[in-house]
Amino acid sequence: MKQTPIISMKKICKSFPLEIGGEQQVLFDISFTINPGEFVAIMGPSGSGKSTCMNIIGALDSATSGIYELYGKDITTMLPDELAKIRNEYIGFVFQNFNLLPKRNILDNVMLPLMYRGLPMNERLERAREMLSLVNLENFETYLPTQLSGGMKQRVAIARALAGDPKLILADEPTGALDSKMGNEILKFFKKLNKELGITIVMITHEFEIASYANRVIHIYDGRVTYDGPVPKNESVLLKSEQKVRKK
Repeated sequence: MKQTPIISMKKICKSFPLEIGGEQQVLFDISFTINPGEFVAIMGPSGSGKSTCMNIIGALDSATSGIYELYGKDITTMLPDELAKIRNEYIGFVFQNFNLLPKRNILDNVMLPLMYRGLPMNERLERAREMLSLVNLENFETYLPTQLSGGMKQRVAIARALAGDPKLILADEPTGALDSKMGNEILKFFKKLNKELGITIVMITHEFEIASYANRVIHIYDGRVTYDGPVPKNESVLLKSEQKVRKK
């Protein structure tokens, strides 16, 4: 039986209006699919369009044209309230700067997306504690984020992302605020979640070393996909793919 892709992008274009009039196009005919259980890195230099692509994947923004289907559901023309519901039900976000509430303990932080779903308190507590145990922080539930290391904060953010049982974890530069040791630990943990639990992960990064933890790389340059395939042995393959765009 054929799998329904979690993400299906078909000729996605995105333009932004300019103050002086007219518009600037930042994405050009972006097309790819991501299936359940994949660990994919979307990579590209600063200004390549990868963050805009991430915002569309995460239902934080809409495409100007093209079709975006999330788990078989066309969300291209959905209204903001509809997109907010999609985000809460389908996507778990992990951000570079953690986005934890500083005055709430980590148990409350992990329960937050469950509160928005209207789950009763006992279910919220059970699920949040289960997720904190998964990231080995079950003994820290009363701690405030300010009392934790950067790596622990990111594990709290991962627990929060997983709490709602999302179809997809969308990680935006997840090691950007961490030192290399802590960053490697988080990337290994992502790999473990993907391999052992089958969780689909899409990670946004500008660094090849970080992208190499994934199983597949989608490289974006000047708003276009220049490479989509297994992680290459070295970054030169991706740099060569950029040259095709430069020559156009």
